[in-house]
Amino acid sequence: MLLQTILEGLWLGALLVAVCAVGIRKGAVGMVHLYGEKVQERCIALGLTTREKIKRNALRFKAICIPVYLFYVLLCVYAINGAHTFWDGFWQCFVILSVMNLIDRFGIDGYWVGHTEAWVIPGTEDLMPYISKADKQKKWLFGTVGMAVISLLLAGMGAALVLKKSKKD
Repeated sequence: MLLQTILEGLWLGALLVAVCAVGIRKGAVGMVHLYGEKVQERCIALGLTTREKIKRNALRFKAICIPVYLFYVLLCVYAINGAHTFWDGFWQCFVILSVMNLIDRFGIDGYWVGHTEAWVIPGTEDLMPYISKADKQKKWLFGTVGMAVISLLLAGMGAALVLKKSKKD
């Protein structure tokens, strides 16, 4: 079961990579909502985007991606893996989300953003690195504590649904 859960985390990480690839398909400015405020301001000053486009893209990202990611986790843990208890749900949610987080931290932030030209926005090179040391620390903190909290919430929801379904049967 652990291997299957890790593989599900890898698929969720692949989905995140795909979302990022689509987001930067016309240039990294398409995902500038993920950059710091200074980079966003520079992009606006350069005429590459507007504050409204940044807000719209950020909202679209949050409104579409986050629910899809959470639905995927719940689907894997409860519908595919058949978790029946809170703790079964929690550890599986935590593993899936943690694997995705590692892909995000090492694969996307560490390599793709940090060591390739794909995420460079012309005219903002002097603001690099785009992910500061403080930002990395925050991301690692959220990636551990935050994913644990999200896993607790998802496991609570899933356990409540399983309990409700078992009472009907």
